[in-house]
Order: sequence, then C-alpha cells, then structure tokens
Amino acid sequence: MSQKDGFASGFFAGAIFGSVVGGIVGALVATKRDSEQALEEEPQMSTNSVEAKKAAKRRQMKASDQENMEMETARRSLEDKIAQLNATIDEVRQQLGNVNGNSEQAIQERSPRSEELR
Repeated sequence: MSQKDGFASGFFAGAIFGSVVGGIVGALVATKRDSEQALEEEPQMSTNSVEAKKAAKRRQMKASDQENMEMETARRSLEDKIAQLNATIDEVRQQLGNVNGNSEQAIQERSPRSEELR
C-alpha cells in the first residue's frame, strides 16, 4: 500500500513540476523568437517603408482572395451535401407515406368487414 501511495504522489508532483518548467521555457523561447522577428523586420521597414507597405497589402489581398475562394468552395460543398440530404429525406418520406398509405387502406378494408360481422 505504501508503494502505491508514494507512486501517486510522486507522479502528481512530477507532473506539476514539469508543467511549471515547461511553461517557463516556452514563454522564454516565444519572447526570444518574437524579439528576433521584430529586429529582422525593422530594417526592412525603414529602408523601403512605402514598398514594404504595398507588398504587405498585396500579400493580404492575395490571402483574402484565397480565403474567399476556400470559403466559396466550402459553401458549395455544403450546399451539395444539404441537397443530397433533402433528397434522401424526401425519399424516406415517400417510402413512409407509401407504408402509411397501405396501412390506412388495410384499416379501411378491415372496418367494413368488421361491420358485416356485427
């Protein structure tokens, strides 16, 4: 029993310690990377600021065009799937209508017979 209790407490302590250390290391790496990217972008913006802004705007426009195309493709795909589902629902309704219609006819056929027996 004491070994199981020791394992569980050690496991949780290790998980907590690992989470804290991992979070700290991740935060340090992320801030270092952000500062390096800022230093790389700074000289480019100062030398050709007008051209850099135009290039950035073109990249944004191309990205938005691609996103619009992807959205349009996804929308069309969803419309096709909805049309397929609607067709399937209509088929099932017809099948159920035929089954219900046949059972109603059977009930109507039985009711005159039951009246004859009375």
